[in-house]
This record gives sequence, structure tokens and C-alpha cells, in this order.
Amino acid sequence: MVKTRSQKIGLQAGELVFVGNKQRTKAPLITLIDYNEGSFEERDISNLNECPLYKDKQTVTWINVEGNAPEILGKIGECFSIHPLVLEDILNTDQRPKMQEFDEYVFVVLKMFSLHPKTKEIITEQVSIILGKTFIISIQEGLEGDIFNPIRERIRLAKGRVRKLGCDYLMYSMIDQIVDHYFLLFEHLGERIEDLEDAVLLSPTPKTLANIHNLKKEMLLLRKSIWPLREEISNLIRSDSDLVTDNTKLYLRDVYEHTIQVIDTVETYRDMLSGMLDIYLSSISNRLNEVMKVLTVITTIFMPLTVITGMYGMNFKHMPELELWWWYPMVIGGMVAISVGMLTYFKIKKWL
Repeated sequence: MVKTRSQKIGLQAGELVFVGNKQRTKAPLITLIDYNEGSFEERDISNLNECPLYKDKQTVTWINVEGNAPEILGKIGECFSIHPLVLEDILNTDQRPKMQEFDEYVFVVLKMFSLHPKTKEIITEQVSIILGKTFIISIQEGLEGDIFNPIRERIRLAKGRVRKLGCDYLMYSMIDQIVDHYFLLFEHLGERIEDLEDAVLLSPTPKTLANIHNLKKEMLLLRKSIWPLREEISNLIRSDSDLVTDNTKLYLRDVYEHTIQVIDTVETYRDMLSGMLDIYLSSISNRLNEVMKVLTVITTIFMPLTVITGMYGMNFKHMPELELWWWYPMVIGGMVAISVGMLTYFKIKKWL
């Protein structure tokens, strides 16, 4: 939840240094898709010197970078005249979702969430998008998978509107894909919360408390990443930049509504987890009360029996009743009668 920024101390503004907990171990992968309604080109880029060839083309050029490599981002920044502070923000993976407008491009930062296929842990990845007039540059951390493959497939097969519209519609499609994945994530979290509810009510254990605590931390992380997204999309809708057309703003309004639904879900789940924590503490307290009640009843029953046995264990020299043969069974019977009587009284009072 907190990224280490100590390596940035003492450096000048705009110096490219990766800030994050994890970094892609593989070599950065750069793919290029260039298209319009009648043409399509897709390939991997190994030589960044080719980028200037696509800067001023009248087609839509999408350059996707998987991996935050400072040297590669520096070359892309030189090619497309990207401000050094923007490149610095891309390498700082602790950015909150935001939107910044410049003269020649719009800079957008989002958080993408996915589930690890084996451990089902939530993987957080920062996605940075630079929208230009004829190009889009997207930078992913490249930690686990790529959710933009459906968009690529629609471009390849010329499905939908993406090949007919401009770069801003492609940016909308990417934002929409990220927000849609939030719903998949919350379906998984909803199932975990339902299982926790059953565990809290039926058999609460210290492991249940640990699971509630971990979920609360995950919901806090999601809230921190999703709440600013509403403001970001709202700023895109209200933007005066010519790079975002009125037609695309209509689609962005739909994403804005989805974002509100996601935020409502986050708050609902947080309230449910807080309620489950209260229920857990109440269940543990009630269980302790039940144990104490049973022990108290046992102690109360044995108190008069202890008095009787203690009196006859004092070994006084003159105890006339000890000479009577029927006194021993009488004392035992009296002790049994006292125990049964006290249990009956507790039952009548509904203390048991």
C-alpha cells in the first residue's frame, strides 16, 4: 500500500527513477498498432528510432509498453516531446488516478486490478496513458497479464466503432476495460465476504479475524485507487481540450456511472466488513459468557457440598452422628438432593 520513495531523495525534478515495490524482471515489451478504418498494422518494436515515422501519421498509432524501463521511456519522451515530469510520474507507481492537460497531449493515470491465477491475490498495476492527436502511448508495469487483449482483437477484426473513430475513443475503450475488470474483482470479493459471514456466525476463530483484517486492508487499497477515478473521468468529460471529442464524452459519461457503482460497492463492502468485525467480537464475548456461566453454575452447586464435606473432615473428637449407621447414606442423599434442587431452580429461572 505504501511505496518506497527514499531513492528519489536528493534527485532533481524530472530525473527518471523507478519507484515501486515490484519491477518487471523480463525485458520491456513494446508493441505498435497502427490503423484506420481501411488499414491495419501490428508488430513488436525493437528499435525506437522508428517511432518518429508514426508521430505525424494521419492514422491512429497505439504504442504499448510493458515494463517501466527509464531508458525506454526517456527515448519515447524525446520522440513525442513528453514533459520530463510526466515521465517521472509514470515511473512512480504510487500515483493516484489523475488527469493532466497539456498543449499537445493529455496524460491519464489509472490503477488496474487483477487476480493472481493461483493464489487469488489482488495484483495492483499502474497504467499510464498519453493521448495525442494521432497517437496513444500506454505504459503498464507488466506484472501479470494484459487486459487490453479484447481491444486489440476488436481492432484486428474491425469490430465495433474503434476502427472508425479516433485516438480519444481508443483511450475510452482502455478506461472502460479497466473499470469493467473492477466488477470481476468485486464478484470475487463478494464471494469471500459471504464465506466470512458464515464463518463469523457459525465458528469464529482467530483465522477468521485475520481474514477480516486482510480484506479490510484490500478494501482500503481499492478505495484509495478508485475514489480519485471518479474525479479523473469527470475532468475528462469537462475538458476543453480538442483531443477529447464530444462524441467520446458521451461514452465517458457511461464509464462515470460505472465508476459510481464501483464506489458504492466499495463502501458497501467496507461497511459489511466493519459489521462482521463487530459480530466476531460479540460472538467471542458471547462464547466466553457461556463458558463462564457453566463454570459459575458448577461452582455454585459445589459450594454447599464443599461446606458439608469440609465440616465432616475436621476430625472433631465428639461427633455423635458418626456412630449412626444410616448417617452416611443420609448425608450423601442430602448432597444429591441439594445438587438436584439447585439445578431445578436454575432451570426454572432459565439460567441454564
